[in-house]
Amino acid sequence: MGDVAMTVPVIRAFVKQHPEVRITFISRPFFKPFFDDIPNLDFFAFDAKERHKGFLGLIRLFNDLRKLDIDAFADLHNVLRSKVVRTLFALSGKKTASVDKGRAEKKALTRAENKIFKPVTSMFERHVKVFEELGFQIDLSNPVFPSKQKMDEEIINLIGEKKQKWIGIAPFAQYDSKVYPQDLMQKVIDLLHENKKNKILLFGGGNREIQILNQFAEGKENVFVIAGKITFKQELELISNLDVMLSMDSGNAHIAAMLGVKVLTLWGATHPFAGFLPFNQPLVSALVSDRNQFPKLPTSVYGNKKVEGYEDPMRSIKSEEIVEKINLTLRLN
Repeated sequence: MGDVAMTVPVIRAFVKQHPEVRITFISRPFFKPFFDDIPNLDFFAFDAKERHKGFLGLIRLFNDLRKLDIDAFADLHNVLRSKVVRTLFALSGKKTASVDKGRAEKKALTRAENKIFKPVTSMFERHVKVFEELGFQIDLSNPVFPSKQKMDEEIINLIGEKKQKWIGIAPFAQYDSKVYPQDLMQKVIDLLHENKKNKILLFGGGNREIQILNQFAEGKENVFVIAGKITFKQELELISNLDVMLSMDSGNAHIAAMLGVKVLTLWGATHPFAGFLPFNQPLVSALVSDRNQFPKLPTSVYGNKKVEGYEDPMRSIKSEEIVEKINLTLRLN
């Protein structure tokens, strides 16, 4: 989800700066709402379970796309499936380009010995380079974000009209090494709850996460669990109306950022230097684990590698520091 969300700001800039070009964006149907309001864009649903499944399915995908009279193919994912389709377009005489994920740079950043601790090229810049290879310059320096979305009545019935500061919290990630400890997150929510000018909205998914979110919210009149109660499209509407989003290094951070919302991110085994700092957010908005205590950080690009003695580096990020950052962001907003 985060990978797709990170393409949105680049696509927005592209269609604004190249209105003569029409884009066909290929992705899973679940992600269509990301692109609903982007002009000059057709969303093509990739059917991974049936029509486009397996190698023969990718041949069918290529044939389906070829009917659309596509002139060039930009591969923003560069995985096996997209490589197959890209190769077929190249063999048919079309211009193609693919994203360089910078694996060597990221490996140098995350290795334990001879670590090169410096920022690598961001994924947004890498996507821009793909379009440059195809002959299109893109300037991301003055981004334009969509207006705050009109919220469905179902959302209003759930949390009420907006009369307070709305703070979104997405406390989960794909890997445990990227998740802030539950007891400390409870403390963050408790501290934010003390200010009745705040309304705290908790995001997640799945039964286990919903159970934890309900524990976070228990007995707090201005804390609402959103997970499992509205559709994904409604969730995007709600996120676009937040004053700030607190997230792990995860898809929710990138969704909020693509909608122009201020985002604070928490980092454990991973680090914003790996190129995944949410779009248009300053580095100071990323709270990272203490490298004096844990000098091998970052130990992973995606959070999927475990290193002995580095099971819980996020405990070095103080709950009070997080709340202070949120309050400062709300004041500056």
